[in-house]
Amino acid sequence: MHLPTALPPALPKAELHLHIEGTLEPELAFALAARNGVTLPYADTAALREAYRFTDLQSFLDLYYGLVAVLRTAEDFTELADAYLERAAAQGVRHAEIFFDPQAHTARGVPIGTVIEGLGASLDRAEERYGISTRLIMCFLRDESAESALATLEAAKPYLDRITGVGLDSAEVGHPPAKFREVYEEAARLGLRRVAHAGEEGPAAYVREALDVLGVERIDHGLRCMEDPELVERLARERVPLTLCPLSNVRLRVVDTLADHPLRTMMAAGLLVTVNSDDPAYFGGYAGDNFDAVRTALALEPEQLRELARNSFEASFLEDDEPRRARYLAEVEAFDFGAA
Repeated sequence: MHLPTALPPALPKAELHLHIEGTLEPELAFALAARNGVTLPYADTAALREAYRFTDLQSFLDLYYGLVAVLRTAEDFTELADAYLERAAAQGVRHAEIFFDPQAHTARGVPIGTVIEGLGASLDRAEERYGISTRLIMCFLRDESAESALATLEAAKPYLDRITGVGLDSAEVGHPPAKFREVYEEAARLGLRRVAHAGEEGPAAYVREALDVLGVERIDHGLRCMEDPELVERLARERVPLTLCPLSNVRLRVVDTLADHPLRTMMAAGLLVTVNSDDPAYFGGYAGDNFDAVRTALALEPEQLRELARNSFEASFLEDDEPRRARYLAEVEAFDFGAA
């Protein structure tokens, strides 16, 4: 275990919405750039951090996909995942379902096997080293073609023993979920779990489409469901998890301030919401930081925080290990907020 010994106890939680490429801190980006002979268009880490000021999702994606150029070898992906897991463990993450974007790497000539094997080398020892169980979710870039998504799934078939599910991310507006019906049907046939980003910048209708056309089991983001009362009622009735990312929503101007975030309203409506970090290196905080931020901004009581933590494990893809899920839930129930 690599954890510091003097940390106060952290509320146990699962992280269900985390892009591993979005954990690339400036220091590691420069270290990998030097190792791989990549020149970054920033003078130093301070200049790169200054670039982390986004006006919308697209301005973030432009920087995000530019920086992945430093990731070249399996060792790079292992180091990236190790750095995330160490930070996550320090903030109470006990289970992580990690997104990765193979098309962002294969388009640069990095084979999908290099990405998966590099991440896998870290995840295989995550429980021993960091006390975190893991799952890997392969995402399709929605601003790429449906044919590219199908080719990506085909290329991943030799590695399906390492992949739990598929997801859909990147630029949402103008790329409705239905565009990816065929690849999601094939993923279901292969026994993969299915999630998708919907209702972040796109409309509530995209949430419905992800459910009805793609057959997803979780909605990533989903804030704009609140614009459709019938959809809210359905999500609550069917207990469809929503993986919210509060600090991300502020940085990308989805909401103006954390005080404006609908998390508390969504909880009151009976929605199964979770709190996650999305791309923490870019958005100012990891999972525990997001919990702390909403606790302060929305005046959440300890039992509401416990509900969010409980939701995270209930929404996780741990059906293949229910004793583990039960252990994690027991840790949540036993957590003493007075000692934190």
